[in-house]
Amino acid sequence: MKIGVVYLRSDNAGVEERTVLDQEYLKQISELSKQTLEMVETPSELKEYDLSLVYVSGGGVEGKFVQIVSELPEPILILTHGENNSLAASMEINSYLHQKQLTGEIIHGNLEETAKRVADLAKVFAAKKKLQGMRFGCIGEPSDWLIASDVDPVAAKKAAGLLLVKIPMKEMFEEIEKHAYEENEYTLLAKQQGYDPKEVETALEIYGAIKRLCQKYDLQAVSIRCFDLLVPIHSTGCLALAILNSEGIFAGCEGDMTSLISMAVLGLLSDRPVFMCNPSRITSKNDIIFAHCTLPIGMPTAFHFMTHYESDLGVALAGHIAEGPCTVFKCSGDFQRHFVAGGKIVENLSECHLCRTQIHVQLPDCSYFLKNSIGNHHLVVNGDYSALVEEFFRWA
Repeated sequence: MKIGVVYLRSDNAGVEERTVLDQEYLKQISELSKQTLEMVETPSELKEYDLSLVYVSGGGVEGKFVQIVSELPEPILILTHGENNSLAASMEINSYLHQKQLTGEIIHGNLEETAKRVADLAKVFAAKKKLQGMRFGCIGEPSDWLIASDVDPVAAKKAAGLLLVKIPMKEMFEEIEKHAYEENEYTLLAKQQGYDPKEVETALEIYGAIKRLCQKYDLQAVSIRCFDLLVPIHSTGCLALAILNSEGIFAGCEGDMTSLISMAVLGLLSDRPVFMCNPSRITSKNDIIFAHCTLPIGMPTAFHFMTHYESDLGVALAGHIAEGPCTVFKCSGDFQRHFVAGGKIVENLSECHLCRTQIHVQLPDCSYFLKNSIGNHHLVVNGDYSALVEEFFRWA
């Protein structure tokens, strides 16, 4: 990611030496944060970057800041160091921002802390920028049982710039009738699993149909009323969604747009594949079982094919997800509510009365699911990104 930096150079004694030190400091931040920091000539150039910083080199730059503040995008993030009155000047600037009711923050600490803060903010604002104008398609209506998972298109656009696109199931069936899909590494992998070739072929034709609709409507995320496939097609969308997710298209089932939006947020922040799943059983205040019949085909350490649980049709993934730290997340479609918790996947299960991929997760407290949950489906990724998610909603 590229970060634009406005450089407020101090005119304190030793300007030339200070300039060299400033360049070295920014280079170190860039290397440690694994972000590209680029100085800009004018603040107007900042709109081209995922994140912008104002680097306060030292004391005496407050007047220079006032001259450009009207051109700076919010939030105004002030990068400091521990010398040359950099922090003191930044505190004066930040107080000025508060007086003017502008959003700002000082980034200050040792080198490692500062670099981590820059990296986290870069991820947050890159995700926010990608969501702007991102197109989320719903093929068919949400499933009838999702009575608390509607998304208001106006509210979603206002909250994060999301665009919701409705596609009739009729178009889906017309695409399936073409019996076509493009061969790729995932379709070849599916055919190598030794599962019923006819079932796999039908599942891949469903994949091809959804993929073409994504291309037609320029979708970066898609959900489908998948249970409508059971009777006319005698198959499901599980394998199709598993492949699409691994190809970089966020893909969910049951027409659940709230979960699809949550999937995109978590996926963009973590840069990891996301498992959309049902809370199936809470065994103690700290232990919960999640399960579902699809997950990104590239997410599990191993998998095999089975039928879809509820219908005993089609091709579903029974995957083994790596044990260890994880994140459990859900947000509302208007971003007014969210839940996130860092947890631990302690084991994978293979029970016959649950959906095909099943994980036992330990969380700090499971009471949210019984008292104040945001719908049914929740999202899980490997790794603890809960602090990063909270940072995202801080700026939402």
